Amino acid sequence: MQFPIILVSPARAENIGAAARAMKTMGFSELRIVASDAYLKPEARWVAHGAGDILDNLQHFPTLADALHDVNFTIATTARSRAKFHYYATPQELVPMLEEKREWVGKAALVFGREDSGLTNEELVLADVLTGVPMVADYPSLNLGQAVMVYCYQLSSLMQLPAVEIKEADAQQLSALRQRVSALTARLHVDDDQKMADWLQQRLGRLTQRDTAMLHRLLHDIEINLPVDNSDNK
Repeated sequence: MQFPIILVSPARAENIGAAARAMKTMGFSELRIVASDAYLKPEARWVAHGAGDILDNLQHFPTLADALHDVNFTIATTARSRAKFHYYATPQELVPMLEEKREWVGKAALVFGREDSGLTNEELVLADVLTGVPMVADYPSLNLGQAVMVYCYQLSSLMQLPAVEIKEADAQQLSALRQRVSALTARLHVDDDQKMADWLQQRLGRLTQRDTAMLHRLLHDIEINLPVDNSDNK
């Protein structure tokens, strides 16, 4: 399974090296860095300790959107205290979810935010599913290297599964559904309902392939039965 790990604006070279080491240990090989050159510092390679090939082959992108250009399913890590976002998958819950999605969504990615401030709301909106590590207390929190190790350990079984050939149409089902829902809410003039928008953004990613296909059918029936909006032609 193709599964890049993406670090957004990491500030400390040591954390990048620790992430690379965790990835190597658990069978992950593709690292992407967004808006940071800290990986070029020697400390990254010192801490990587045997995972230098991951640093040698990492890809750098100016923005998270650019780093996700070929990704069909995005999982973003965030602190559970971020009040706007309420729907989380634990690391354990991600495993069966991704086992099902590997049959139809193609490439998935796991995104980690900045050490001090995490991901912005604009970056979190790019995710299909949000995840956080359940902890007894909010502080002390896991540092970046520890967080990468927790997730790589939990998801390592996915890296042992045989590759699956995905049809392009299947891989685009979820993104097409999001576009269709967005267009429908605009057509119904409810696209300014932020609570509904947040709920849709955070729940659609949990759908199975069958659920996604059935919702496509339902939206099709709704679309063809809605009256034509001629307001733009007046």
